[in-house]
Amino acid sequence: MFRDFYGSILNEIINSPDNLPYPVRKINFKKGECITKYGQIEDAVYFLNVGIVEMTIKSYVTEKVIDFFFENEMFTSLTSFLTQQSSDVQMKALTDCEAEVIFYQDLQIAYTSSLNANKFGRILIEQAYVKKAKREKDFLSKTAEERYAEMFRTHPQYISQIPVNKIAKYLGIHPESLSRIRKKLNS
Repeated sequence: MFRDFYGSILNEIINSPDNLPYPVRKINFKKGECITKYGQIEDAVYFLNVGIVEMTIKSYVTEKVIDFFFENEMFTSLTSFLTQQSSDVQMKALTDCEAEVIFYQDLQIAYTSSLNANKFGRILIEQAYVKKAKREKDFLSKTAEERYAEMFRTHPQYISQIPVNKIAKYLGIHPESLSRIRKKLNS
């Protein structure tokens, strides 16, 4: 429902008779290619047409998977994009990806003269907030098994394309625990 609501608003903006008040460019990323590196200032927001992107953060011991982005989702290193300071997250293509990109400077210029640009920016922030809040609530209220089952239910076509160790990191468990969960759910 969330995606349907925002998807319809974004389609309305994109298909507006005024057209988009900023240039949108297509870009491709190869599997394993870094889209945004740690320490880089994020200068773009992306709409993923094809593929899977992972977002990671460094902890004192290891790297943790914060999120995955799938087809028809927007992604960016949001804090860096908004503040124009160094990114504390990294985004990498898990598969070959095709995305549409809007650059920060183009969006800032469009904000000064376009209601559609402002609506787009608001929707971007709202989507990111709702997704982040849902993930936090899920971590606090659901077991790893419940989170995996939901991931499998909402994105079954992608699960086989994501390495098991990355799914385990995303769930906050060890790969062996994920294997037990998968075995239990498949029986």
